[in-house]
Amino acid sequence: PNKLALLYLSTMSGQSFRIGRTVFQQLKKPGQTRAHHPDPFSPKNTLGWKAALKEADIPRTRFEAELLEGIRLGLPGASSIDDKTIPTFSRGELPHFAGINTFLKAPYIEDANDVGKYDAAVVGVPFDGGCTYRPGTRFGPQGIRRISALYTPYNYEKGIDLREQMTLCDIGDVFTIPANIEKSFDQISNAVAHIAATGCMPIILGGDHSIGYPTVRGIASVTSKNIGIIHVDRHADIQEKDLDERMHTTPYFHATLLPNVNPKNLVQIGIGGWQVPRAAVPVMVERNTNIFTMDDVEQLGMDKIAEMALERAWDGCDAVYMSYDIDSIEAAFVPGTGWPEPGGLLPREALKLVGLVAKEGLCGMEVVEVSPPYDHADITSLMALRIVVDALGAMVSHGTMGKHKHIIDKPFVPI
Repeated sequence: PNKLALLYLSTMSGQSFRIGRTVFQQLKKPGQTRAHHPDPFSPKNTLGWKAALKEADIPRTRFEAELLEGIRLGLPGASSIDDKTIPTFSRGELPHFAGINTFLKAPYIEDANDVGKYDAAVVGVPFDGGCTYRPGTRFGPQGIRRISALYTPYNYEKGIDLREQMTLCDIGDVFTIPANIEKSFDQISNAVAHIAATGCMPIILGGDHSIGYPTVRGIASVTSKNIGIIHVDRHADIQEKDLDERMHTTPYFHATLLPNVNPKNLVQIGIGGWQVPRAAVPVMVERNTNIFTMDDVEQLGMDKIAEMALERAWDGCDAVYMSYDIDSIEAAFVPGTGWPEPGGLLPREALKLVGLVAKEGLCGMEVVEVSPPYDHADITSLMALRIVVDALGAMVSHGTMGKHKHIIDKPFVPI
């Protein structure tokens, strides 16, 4: 009878539903429970309710200080405005449609020497000289920053507030040289090494994936410790050259030649489709890297993929770097990229992977191949933004932000 009552109840709405629910509850036998799922009439059993309770434990100290600073810098608002925290000139987070966009409206540090005062620093690498098909990723940092104004630093489900629980800054963009790949690589390595040498975690907004080599080179140059790489992509990016240059199909050939970056600690997730050059495959085999295709993801599940990836990346290493190519995600969700490939990760799969990897701690990360000229309604830039903030959120919530600092044991020496 209870099953029939539930079936009938599912067809109701509004007042009929409320009456039916009362009748059903009266039909239930005393003490009867359904252990296989939460009681649908007790929403306080849900994760959603627990997240609501958790918000009260998060401080508001920095938010309140930001409001006061906004009034000081932006002048008090008009007398007709009831909310006295609203200034005349927009300062800080609100309104989301106004202001000069840094990443997540974090403080912009004009003096690059101040970067060591922060837990993490966002740095843009506006470079698409390594593209072999559609360019436009030089506008990736601008696109990601622009849509980041949409977000607050608070995540309801995770119960964290990045503004209150870590320090984040935006150091601006690397001065890249559009017509010269190697000079741009040197600029990128210097920028990343300068940030990393202070103990601050670099968060790189690309840019095409050719930057995956100089970014890792920058971090590797300020430590004697070993670094593993988790590389999420539809493409292998491990051939030596492409079109006679070190293009965006080549970063991990060169990164895994660095003395403290071993190819056995390179984990590549999502590889496959019709865009993996055959020139890359012998290198993968020769260097004995770790490769997971989308079929592996489907058969093993994301939890197992992440477990295996972390085991291999951390094996004998002191830190892990994450390189996230936006084209690893199903092309329908990320049209704004240079080499879209159908059949990739779904957004929720992608975010789950990022969270599982990042919670163990990162020494740096990059999101690459966002090309706003090919995007629609900023959805690709939005996905790249979400990858970064989810990674930061995972580290904050698991206490691993800054875990990498102990590996920094060499001074920054510019190239």
